[in-house]
Amino acid sequence: MDLGAITKYSALHAKPSGLILQYGTAGFRTKAEHLDHVMFRMGLLAVLRSKQTKSTIGVMVTASHNPEEDNGVKLVDPLGEMLAPSWEEHATCLANAEEQDMQRVLIDISEKEAVNLQQDAFVVIGRDTRPSSEKLSQSVIDGVTVLGGQFHDYGLLTTPQLHYMVYCRNTGGRYGKATIEGYYQKLSKAFVELTKQASCSGDEYRSLKVDCANGIGALKLREMEHYFSQGLSVQLFNDGSKGKLNHLCGADFVKSHQKPPQGMEIKSNERCCSFDGDADRIVYYYHDADGHFHLIDGDKIATLISSFLKELLVEIGESLNIGVVQTAYANGSSTRYLEEVMKVPVYCTKTGVKHLHHKAQEFDIGVYFEANGHGTALFSTAVEMKIKQSAEQLEDKKRKAAKMLENIIDLFNQAAGDAISDMLVIEAILALKGLTVQQWDGLYTDLPNRQLKVQVADRRVISTTNAERQAVTPPGLQEAINDLVKKYKLSRAFVRPSGTEDVVRVYAEADSQESADHLAHEVSLAVFQLAGGIGERPQPGF
Repeated sequence: MDLGAITKYSALHAKPSGLILQYGTAGFRTKAEHLDHVMFRMGLLAVLRSKQTKSTIGVMVTASHNPEEDNGVKLVDPLGEMLAPSWEEHATCLANAEEQDMQRVLIDISEKEAVNLQQDAFVVIGRDTRPSSEKLSQSVIDGVTVLGGQFHDYGLLTTPQLHYMVYCRNTGGRYGKATIEGYYQKLSKAFVELTKQASCSGDEYRSLKVDCANGIGALKLREMEHYFSQGLSVQLFNDGSKGKLNHLCGADFVKSHQKPPQGMEIKSNERCCSFDGDADRIVYYYHDADGHFHLIDGDKIATLISSFLKELLVEIGESLNIGVVQTAYANGSSTRYLEEVMKVPVYCTKTGVKHLHHKAQEFDIGVYFEANGHGTALFSTAVEMKIKQSAEQLEDKKRKAAKMLENIIDLFNQAAGDAISDMLVIEAILALKGLTVQQWDGLYTDLPNRQLKVQVADRRVISTTNAERQAVTPPGLQEAINDLVKKYKLSRAFVRPSGTEDVVRVYAEADSQESADHLAHEVSLAVFQLAGGIGERPQPGF
């Protein structure tokens, strides 16, 4: 480790004094102008992690669904998963070290993690379409090269595509080719093979409007379109040609405002979906004949997918261990439908994809989705082998079901939640089952709900337990929530601190929208009073 060169380069990426950042559920995220030193240092950390794991490590430059002026960075571990928790702590420590402490922190990490500094290192880098991303990627590259690491810069990628590249490189190509064409071909081939099995004719099921949030998803979907066009026709909106990234469009906007994005005209019962800025989330929606907006979020996506997987397993006679993983934000109706109607076990974890991913790995088949539309399905290696054998050995009808399951395994980007991959899986299932968007939506009726946020002086005053469904501190808050919940039918509410800013997120659901709105407002007031609210008191009305 050439400490002199590191010090010299670090001075070119100097840390603003007094700036403290935390590696949260989505890495570092803040205004782009504050991130140059963080990017350089994450390049250094990626090299150390690569040396320690003797694997390719990924670095993604993105701020996902945040506004265009923000940016961020996250590291991707060897099997395409989120960075290990102990290394998240190293990332925070390194990002916040003053210039004079940089060398000591790097040596500390190397010693604590027993990093062999002579080991080769390889890092792959991707970035989204933000104006700041190219320059910040270069800062990552500076960090990688000064520590002697090799790198491949993929340039513009969706976040899930970078996860895919890391997974491919570390499995010797068994998972797929680590190129953008490899990604397109793998997913499209599985999709086209699957949709060939669909018996429904005409193209009423095969046309989809896609809101790309003025982000990277538009670019990549356009490149990929011709690979699967015989199975699906997509119309792209908010494609980045005009309009700002994530502004009044994208999955996060549609989910939180419960209305369609700007820039897309919707006829009644047309199937539409929205990606977020880095294309790792997807939500569906439509207008009914009366012009009412219907959102189909991550809960209904998980229900559609897990139900279909269970049907295929029953058909081929495999009793595999399948589970659905949700967070506290999952609508109570979805949990009841899965457990009571579909007889699929449901588990709840803390918010953040890494928690869901980890739990999903405990099953033969684990389906996980956050309500915001971030999710995927994971299949254990043993299951993949079993299904492939079944597809060759079973009699006709069973073999067909096993072949479908094999295609679905190939269609999922198991390394990460992926809007493109999820979209193709959903479209294939709807075609195979001959379901309209209204029929899918009608599987169960969501309980009306409302999400709000309350500005506080310090979000750390709120701590939670029971997968974030109960507040432990500040004293009296959970008791206040319990008393409020008792006033409404079929109701529940919880609060949790944001992972990225000093706000507390409030969720409430009840038997009517009016009740859900009242409950959310009353809980917001309790948070404001008991957890150090700042600014204007929460006001009723939405």
